[in-house]
Amino acid sequence: MNSNPHPMQRLQARQLVLAYDRVTVLDKLNLAIPNSKITILVGPNGCGKSTLLRGLARLLKPRQGQVYLDGKSIFKLSTKAVAKQLGILPQGPAAAEGLTVRELVTQGRYPHQSWLQQWSKEDERQVERALAITAMQEFADRSLETLSGGQRQRAWIAMTLAQNTDILLLDEPTTFLDLAHQIEVLDLLYDLNRQEQRTIVMVLHDLNQACRYGDYLVAIRQGKIYTQGSPIQVMTEEMVQDVFGLNCCIIPDPIAGTPLCIPLGRNVLARRP
Repeated sequence: MNSNPHPMQRLQARQLVLAYDRVTVLDKLNLAIPNSKITILVGPNGCGKSTLLRGLARLLKPRQGQVYLDGKSIFKLSTKAVAKQLGILPQGPAAAEGLTVRELVTQGRYPHQSWLQQWSKEDERQVERALAITAMQEFADRSLETLSGGQRQRAWIAMTLAQNTDILLLDEPTTFLDLAHQIEVLDLLYDLNRQEQRTIVMVLHDLNQACRYGDYLVAIRQGKIYTQGSPIQVMTEEMVQDVFGLNCCIIPDPIAGTPLCIPLGRNVLARRP
């Protein structure tokens, strides 16, 4: 009998408890990731967003509960089997000194290698495609330490793309990027989702970007899901107050039509007529 309560959702968590040592970070969390959609995790620092992503990616073993991938417990699958279906870009990844961009991106093809299946034309094609998509071709032979923070982030995203998985988990993929490059990366991920139906789950801090690019938002507070749904359902003044402790005004985005969060700090409120 299939133990997956929502067999149509490829990736999900049921009664998931994640902890570091004796400190519980997420407690009995239930979440089904919508297939072929962009899901964005939002919440204050320390609420458990990155921990949830690590649990979904099989990088952190649950204290209790299960993560299911295609109806099977992800911890009963081999590392290589998971890596062929699910790619992750963690927060603050590290690489060996002297590694070039191309060498890093090539590592994304390792799940597809074996003693029978060596480097192939398909591997080369995926590496070149990932470099092109992320506009990193001109930096391919540069070592990572010679790049700016934004360029390094794009190199890591290229490695994740080279893995060519149907599901992508990204922890703050716009970290270190200026605004123009943030939009470039988010547009790239949006195109991958719309054109190739990739299922994307990412952590973002910018609530307005989350509303513009996300199909499904999950707001987390103190290790539990506060609310989840479409941006219009989730992004309310009440949610921002309860989850972030911030007064705000929610209006329609004049360009995208999605919810636009305008924070109301003390100085702004003091100047109101």
